[in-house]
Amino acid sequence: MHPDSISPGALKSEEELRRDLCVAGRWIYERGYVAATDGNISVRLGPGRILTSPTGIGKGMMSPDDLVVTDLSGQKLSCGRNPSSELGMHLLIYRRRPDVNAVCHAHPPAATGYAAAGVPLDKAILAELVICLGTVPVAPYGTPGTPELADTLEPLVEEADAILMANHGVVTCGPDLLTAFFRMDTTEHFARVALVTEILGKQVLLSGEDVEKLLAARARYGVRTVSTAHPVTSNAPDSEKITLTRRELEAIVDEAVQRERSRR
Repeated sequence: MHPDSISPGALKSEEELRRDLCVAGRWIYERGYVAATDGNISVRLGPGRILTSPTGIGKGMMSPDDLVVTDLSGQKLSCGRNPSSELGMHLLIYRRRPDVNAVCHAHPPAATGYAAAGVPLDKAILAELVICLGTVPVAPYGTPGTPELADTLEPLVEEADAILMANHGVVTCGPDLLTAFFRMDTTEHFARVALVTEILGKQVLLSGEDVEKLLAARARYGVRTVSTAHPVTSNAPDSEKITLTRRELEAIVDEAVQRERSRR
């Protein structure tokens, strides 16, 4: 294996997974998805064992020996550094999702902006997002480094492979480390495109029929995701539009005029 590549699928030794996790850390840092010592990454080593990034070190600076092995309760099984203070959310995902073998948490700027605004990435703007992730929901805010963080994610982890974390960042998961990283990359790419459409003041959404075709194409593209949520399409009713008859409008105006006169 090339030292700067991560291949999915095949069973790997712990040594290979340690190298892969460090490569993923460099990718996340070089793309600007984390600053300083932010973020955390982990992989499942086997039944009951997790390999995770340590606390207090930049993700682009990790070496294989820096990584930490824990059990599914978070108990450290290796010497050296301590695991990330946010390991709890990784462990929650591993416990609730036996199909997941890797978890990435980072703070990509555009997607984190949507998370800070409390706005999910749930509109059918890009075909690729519909195929790969369906939608990306927002979890309520939970204090980093505390059980609150995992608690806010718990209702969503079984139905989403990527989740925005309010006022915090993004967490993604997958059957292998490469897929978990790609889902982080896809989430940030979609957030940037969505942001441009917001700036331009126009979003042309795919139709419900288009979305159904894309969801059906997942098997053809080899995409496996737990998401069954349908994004907002051009067929969806616009909740911001209010339709009134002329008589209803006149009644509202008359009522407002009478209220104003009574105040005088």
